[in-house]
Amino acid sequence: MSDALFPEERDAQPQATLTGSAAAPAPVVLARKWRPRAFASVVGQDHVVRAMAHALDAGRLHHAYLLTGTRGTGKTTLARIIAKALNCDRGVSSTPCGVCGPCQQIDAGRFVDVIEIDAASNRGVGEIQQLLEQARFAPTSGRFKVYVIDEVHMLSNHAFNAMLKTLEEPPADVKFLLATTDPQKIPATVLSRCLQFNLKNVPPETLCDHLASILVREHVDADSDALTWLAAAAQGSVRDALSLTDQAIAYGGGSVTSEAVRSMLGLVQSELLARLMQDLIEHRPAQAFATLDELCTSGASADALLADMARWFHMAATRAALAVETSDDPTGALALLADRMSADLLQLNYQIVTLGRRDLGLAPDERTGLEMTLLRLFAFQPAPASAPPSSLRASASASASASISAPPTPTAARAVRTSSERVEPAARGDERAHAESPMPSVSLTPEQWPTLARSLRLSGLVGQFAQQAELISCDDQGRAVNCRFRVAIPALAEQAVLSRAQEALAAHFGKPCRVDIELGAPGAVTAAAQDARAAAQAQASAEATIQADPVVQSILQDFGGRIVPGSIRSTRKGNTP
Repeated sequence: MSDALFPEERDAQPQATLTGSAAAPAPVVLARKWRPRAFASVVGQDHVVRAMAHALDAGRLHHAYLLTGTRGTGKTTLARIIAKALNCDRGVSSTPCGVCGPCQQIDAGRFVDVIEIDAASNRGVGEIQQLLEQARFAPTSGRFKVYVIDEVHMLSNHAFNAMLKTLEEPPADVKFLLATTDPQKIPATVLSRCLQFNLKNVPPETLCDHLASILVREHVDADSDALTWLAAAAQGSVRDALSLTDQAIAYGGGSVTSEAVRSMLGLVQSELLARLMQDLIEHRPAQAFATLDELCTSGASADALLADMARWFHMAATRAALAVETSDDPTGALALLADRMSADLLQLNYQIVTLGRRDLGLAPDERTGLEMTLLRLFAFQPAPASAPPSSLRASASASASASISAPPTPTAARAVRTSSERVEPAARGDERAHAESPMPSVSLTPEQWPTLARSLRLSGLVGQFAQQAELISCDDQGRAVNCRFRVAIPALAEQAVLSRAQEALAAHFGKPCRVDIELGAPGAVTAAAQDARAAAQAQASAEATIQADPVVQSILQDFGGRIVPGSIRSTRKGNTP
């Protein structure tokens, strides 16, 4: 990238105040020092830059522009560049000189005819009315009076209504530049009066190149992997990327190293993550918890670990479904995932880690939430012949006993896992002895499902699912069970309901279970339908008993009474135990 792309470098360092002797210039953070001051320096917004440059060069100017986008994508920066392009002494063009008085004053935030307003702190109708009163007067020294209103969606409805007429037909020498991160909150009447530009999140590759070019000019050494991680962590925000780079320079003692950035961001080492995935595939809970200890000791955060696991399951599912090769698989763990796990299991594992990541804030602490998510993965992972589910249940029982007898501290947890690793060789004999024993077969017919649904004793939406669903088929595949149901209510087909139903059925069958749903009117073979028929029969029986009772007949005859329709209630509640 040539020097011409960074005209802001010449005035990036402000002059320090002298106190008796020459002082060094005050340091400026990278996000401010390398803030673009010309359209050529704007990163990742070519669609907006091209449209604005053509409009400025052709003189086709709108009276109000709305710039939308997430944080750090350049909304306010573009507004200032547009203000310079409108007021540059060389005339209106897409290439303001940057050296004339208006350009320098706008860069310094001192130009009297460019008024920047923060709508978050000036959101009332009074402030807007005062602004509109000033808009009637001609510019003081510039060609246009430019109003830059940041976070304009924070204005109140009365404030929006007050500015509608001026926004639609402002004076010829007034321009409005509105910026917001949430355009959905802006009234449609305001949107229709503005020319809108949507700023995109900057791609990680573009951010990485931008950071590399800046660090070269800053004479800071940087590892390419570290820059890639910083660009990914910024999530499309140039400002966030530069702020993280500033933090990484300080963390790394003047350079941006992979080790410092990994520790700073709490990233996951790919080698340890690959080992954890292999432990999951081979159904080795003890080794998996030991690997988890290493990951946490290396500084990996629970959120980052679960996010990376979700990416691995996604890549494995994509590889298996599309039959494509993944070049970024040095350990071969990704290929092993795609080959050893079925498509259904990859989808289930992806859902487990994403839900575990969502629920981290609800766990007693992040480590507990992470360990429970890992245990959930093992609970639904079909065990190979060399490691039957009994070994996992035995390991879980041992861990539970240890946790009851001692406080759940990290040291105690590591001791329990170390103990389980020591006794594992002794337990392998029993595992080999039971390796050939088949899992119990499952036989469930549609007629048997209502009785089983009542015995599960579920509540809430899952209980309604069990009552309202009709079993279509139950397929025992040896290591897992596939059940297909039909329901009429879409809410009962939500993924959260299916997950809890799968857990309940897996606990009943003693093996993993998958539940598939189709929407439609269920037949008569449901627990709810049977209960309704039983209740109707009980009601009819109760009414017949009352009608035939001699005492009731005598009262009706002697006193001219009558039985109020619908007043008879049966005390029996169908087949509910």
